[in-house]
Amino acid sequence: MATINKELIKATSFNPTKRSYQASIKSLCERIEKKQLFLPLYQSGMRWTLGKNIDLLNFQLLGKAPVSPISINEINNTEIAVEQVSFINRDLIEGNIQGKQSVTDGQQRLTCNYKAFTDDDSFRSVVLDIGRGRFYEVNGEIQRYQIPVGKLLNKDVQVFFDYTNSNSFLKKQEVKDVLMSVRSKLFDYNYTVNIAEDLTESEQVHWFEVLNNAGSRVSQVQIKFAKLLVQGLDIYSDYTDVFVTIMKENGYGNLFSQKNTEVSIPVATLNPAYEVILEKEHVRNFCPMASDTKENQLCSLGVEKLKRCFDITLDALHKAINFIDNNDLVPPTRIDFITYITGLYVFNKNEELTLSQTKALIEWYQEADFSNKSNDERRDMFKDIIKIKNY
Repeated sequence: MATINKELIKATSFNPTKRSYQASIKSLCERIEKKQLFLPLYQSGMRWTLGKNIDLLNFQLLGKAPVSPISINEINNTEIAVEQVSFINRDLIEGNIQGKQSVTDGQQRLTCNYKAFTDDDSFRSVVLDIGRGRFYEVNGEIQRYQIPVGKLLNKDVQVFFDYTNSNSFLKKQEVKDVLMSVRSKLFDYNYTVNIAEDLTESEQVHWFEVLNNAGSRVSQVQIKFAKLLVQGLDIYSDYTDVFVTIMKENGYGNLFSQKNTEVSIPVATLNPAYEVILEKEHVRNFCPMASDTKENQLCSLGVEKLKRCFDITLDALHKAINFIDNNDLVPPTRIDFITYITGLYVFNKNEELTLSQTKALIEWYQEADFSNKSNDERRDMFKDIIKIKNY
């Protein structure tokens, strides 16, 4: 006969929802500013587009349902706590963090509100349009019937009054009254905050995984590289975000099949640079594809060599995209076309291709087919493309 599990009995005596409470946007922003509210080291950088941030601001202003809760781990036992970083700049938090709180879920929402609260430069084009009755992004000059979100929701009410009083339309009493009502509503807008206490790194990561990305896992790639922040290297701001931005600015952002591949694919694309810097012959499973990420080997390089890998790879990425565009090739249907050509440029020391190399690469591009290929077949395809450096 089976016995009753002791952990099951223990679990029934504890209800974590009893610690949930309401907190206003203003109070949460003030806690971020006072460095009472941090992010765990493994959290990725800011991922929301400006449009997504505007959607949140409008939902908070106009929505008929509350925004989903924020999840926070309260740190009392510092011996088991995850290392912490600040919002936006992701600076490593030094000193005693006992009694402080770590955001497991809600970084993007809190960052959005904090940027408005501090009049962040990235929000300079976001305005509340009085006539339209909503937030949106302006292109060009801000009109007299519009107010920048960083002035409307500024932490210093004097900034709000200075801006409205300098505008003949906004300083009208009936307009200013409406703007003050908007300001009050959004400052007093409450988030439900779910609190846990003294989660270990693995427990906090698990909570994050359950709450985020439909349960997809926080990869070991993210965790391994995040720990390099203590040595002054941020994988996100220094490399992966730059990689993704280059792709999006050139119209290829849609080639990332899933959100988590915005980390794994750029990291895998570092493999050729790793082999070049260490002067190694290409090894079969060091292919620039998500299944071949080599976080352990890359992290063992040390910060300086890893930064060299970043620079070499980003330079090659630019060259790969320019190659496709300058030769009027059909836009790639898979990101592999870009990462493989990037790898070729890395092995070619980022030198311009000769005429024979260019011809061979165009032929490869036009004939390559990644559809229904196994990982081994895709590795063979990468071996084929890097042979072009010898042409």
